[in-house]
Amino acid sequence: MPGAHRSAAGPPSTRLLRDLALTRLVTAAVADDVRGRVRRRRGADPEVVRRELRTRNADRTRATLGELKGGALKAGQLLATVQALLPADPDAVWADALDALVADAGAVGFEGLAGVLREDLGPHWRTLFRSFDEEAVAAASLGQVHRARWSDGRDVAVKIQYPGVARALAGDLRAVSTATRLVGLVARGLALPPLVAELRTRLAAELDYRREASSQRAFALSYAADPDVAVPAVVHATGRVLVGEWLPGRPLAALARSGSQELRDRVGELFQRFLLSGPARVGLLYTDPHPGNVRVLDDGRLGILDFGSTLALPGGMPPTFGRLLRALLAGDPAAVGERLRADGLLDPTSAVDLVRLTDYLAPFTVPAAHDRWTYTPEWLHEQFGRLGDPRDPDFAVALRLRLPPEHLFTQRVWLAVVGILCQLRATVPVAPELARWLPVFAPVASGAGPRPTRP
Repeated sequence: MPGAHRSAAGPPSTRLLRDLALTRLVTAAVADDVRGRVRRRRGADPEVVRRELRTRNADRTRATLGELKGGALKAGQLLATVQALLPADPDAVWADALDALVADAGAVGFEGLAGVLREDLGPHWRTLFRSFDEEAVAAASLGQVHRARWSDGRDVAVKIQYPGVARALAGDLRAVSTATRLVGLVARGLALPPLVAELRTRLAAELDYRREASSQRAFALSYAADPDVAVPAVVHATGRVLVGEWLPGRPLAALARSGSQELRDRVGELFQRFLLSGPARVGLLYTDPHPGNVRVLDDGRLGILDFGSTLALPGGMPPTFGRLLRALLAGDPAAVGERLRADGLLDPTSAVDLVRLTDYLAPFTVPAAHDRWTYTPEWLHEQFGRLGDPRDPDFAVALRLRLPPEHLFTQRVWLAVVGILCQLRATVPVAPELARWLPVFAPVASGAGPRPTRP
């Protein structure tokens, strides 16, 4: 792992450099687009030009977001979650770059983290471990992970927050608008209000590792006897250091590339069920389901990592969500409007084209009308293609909704589920799982048949 990366913190001059780096990322993409147009007009092979631009933009994005970490890298991880929305990528250039960004964001040298360990675990912190590997095994947006052996002999993962990342976060939140413009350049349909709001509001909460440890303990307890899901136990936690049991496994991104169809279908089903069942089983919604947080264990279980982002839903999934989905599946726009207003999701005086609104929500509702559904990137591109232009009425109509936090997070999580299922090209049960975990939801009988075709 490289050790020359700077930390996420720094004086105003460093924060300015971070902002400039993000701005240059955007302007460079625009400049490349202009140069590509000129080359095509001069007779260059259009496909060769597009391939070169894809490679350059993907490499530049991976390098910049991985280096900056913090809010910038979080934006990259968000892209990785829903990479099926990216433009046509026949050479898997963007997929490779984003998978690498999640799997190996570039580690900070251990000398930059030793101070955090001393301050949080004490000057003799090494006595807590039988061994400690100073080479990082994973690097993320706010911290990185080292493998070690705890004093009782257990293999553990030690998550250490980057020094000064909390101070840098304020600047990163300002830079989110720049990162959003980047997202708009490479995947215009992705820049949806719920995703942007989630990114801006949740980063600060993820800095408290004691809070994360509490969430992880709750999930580990609830899923302790689950035959399909594994959550590592928490061993020790401070504000900036989290020690949990080591969880070996195969990364989800690797499975999406080379796993058998049977295995991808099973993993997709388990992943969807875990996300839906959390509120009912734990009272928490897991709100950071990107591919880097999912492993497939040798025994077939799904391993879940990183519980820094969760939302308290002590009563399970909100009934408003099930009621709205049921109204949408009924195919009556007027009933959808009544449901939205009754649940306070739409201003009674607001004039909204309800037909366009139901079309806007189709990517979430179409699979819900079927017992089984095959998710593919092609289907998702088709569904979100009309959302690429903010001037499009379908895009603007969503801005009129008044979504409370539980709906913002549920929509973000469900979009992530859809995006990952499309990466897996998985066929999974949908309506039966929704009926099991969403209050007051019932599948529509007319769509209950399986979707047999796998594109």
